[in-house]
Amino acid sequence: MKIAIGADHAGYQLKEELRAALEAKGHEVADFGTHSSASTDYPDYGRAVAEAVSRGQAERGVVVCSTGVGISIAANKVPGVRAALAYNTDEVALTRQHNDANVLAMGARYTSAKQAEEWVDIFLMTEFEGGRHKRRVDKLEQGSTKEG
Repeated sequence: MKIAIGADHAGYQLKEELRAALEAKGHEVADFGTHSSASTDYPDYGRAVAEAVSRGQAERGVVVCSTGVGISIAANKVPGVRAALAYNTDEVALTRQHNDANVLAMGARYTSAKQAEEWVDIFLMTEFEGGRHKRRVDKLEQGSTKEG
């Protein structure tokens, strides 16, 4: 699977660990930065990953900042993106099953590399259930593309 990944300086180390784990599992990873722990702005990386997913250049995205909140907000500004903040394995699965989330956000301050790798595996393996959930996701999409 092709995965877009990005993080600000606070999420840099966790992003690097996730990138290596994803590549070791045979995924193609497009790394949108940052590439060091020097101070950066999370919206830049959230948007870059989200745009890659929105354009179909990646099937899914993973973003990391200190809390995961700011970078998920940035990603959700891009039409067609449904970024969800990870808290536990059950919620990660439900973001895929019920919300068809296509970007997973994590907070490096609160997430170990082991947890993050487990959550990303669940995020990538879990299918969208469709059915009644599709109607709801369609409403999300209509709201994200309305003008005015």
